[in-house]
Amino acid sequence: MAATHDSTKQTSTPIRKIVTGISSFLAICLLAVTGYVAAGWELSDAIYMVIITIFGVGYGEVQPITSPPLRLLTITVIITGYGALIYTVGGCVQILIDGELNKALGERRMTKGIERLSQHTIVCGIGRLGTILAAELHAAGKPFVAIDADLQRVQEAEERGFLIIHGDATDEHILEQAGIRRASTVASVLSQDAINVFVTITAREMNPDVTIIARGENPRTEKKLLHAGADKVVLPTAIGAHKLAQMIIRPTAENMLEQIQQQSSMIDDLGQIGLRFDEIKVEPHSPMEGSKISEIEIRSNHGFLIVGIRRGDGTNQINPDPQTVLSSGDVVIALGHKDDIPELAKRFSAKKTKIVYRGATLD
Repeated sequence: MAATHDSTKQTSTPIRKIVTGISSFLAICLLAVTGYVAAGWELSDAIYMVIITIFGVGYGEVQPITSPPLRLLTITVIITGYGALIYTVGGCVQILIDGELNKALGERRMTKGIERLSQHTIVCGIGRLGTILAAELHAAGKPFVAIDADLQRVQEAEERGFLIIHGDATDEHILEQAGIRRASTVASVLSQDAINVFVTITAREMNPDVTIIARGENPRTEKKLLHAGADKVVLPTAIGAHKLAQMIIRPTAENMLEQIQQQSSMIDDLGQIGLRFDEIKVEPHSPMEGSKISEIEIRSNHGFLIVGIRRGDGTNQINPDPQTVLSSGDVVIALGHKDDIPELAKRFSAKKTKIVYRGATLD
């Protein structure tokens, strides 16, 4: 609340200066015209005299100013008129300076925030789909930076506290600013398939190891996106059509599923009883490498269930056999108590150590 109050105060101060300056200027002009008219001048001559006096045009006096009261009035008009104008112009300049300064400082803070990111996600396109994606990542605490060429969308994203860059996501310089070489994932969710293809090609060339998830409106674009370097392609239109078809073909099942999802998701239900899903990567030379699933479960004192494995070649195994041997690069999907999973990951991610005992090397 204090920050908001200070920001409002800073914004209103120059505006108040402008209003005060204009009001003072008009009041000075009115009083000066009244003074000249009271001295016997015509109204038009009085207005003309005030204008050329304040703005210093120097066309000469309309009538000779010989009396001390008129000279004092003219001096007063020059001093106060100039003062009011300078005060008003100062308010205008302050608005410009404050606006540019705040913009520069905001961009600097944004740049520093992006430079600190690592293993983050780059969201290309902050339209309807991109905004939902960004909100989900923000809620999950996942680091990300968004890119969009629409200035209004950029401003709206900034108001929501997102790190965002105004520019073209197909531009290598913009992707470089977003930290493409340090990123773990690129999500190209722009509305045009051709632009998503260009983003995919550019991102893949700049970082061969990054995971690229691309959006496709036309199902025929899926092969082009995969050929361009995308790891996965999401077709929102096809997903929506499939959902509608299921509502027509299996209305009862879909209604029941929708009610369950509205009440609480499966993950939320697991969280209520202290369980959660997590993933553990099999690192080289870790205790998990070369071990069977059954051996890991026996050696661990923590209660958990391995429900799936994503192999290093990208294939998935659901409900794997207990005799399955794990290899380096595999990712194990485990279900267990939320307090035990981190300890389990820490234990099995540590590298094997060798102990030398009286000349003998022991694992």
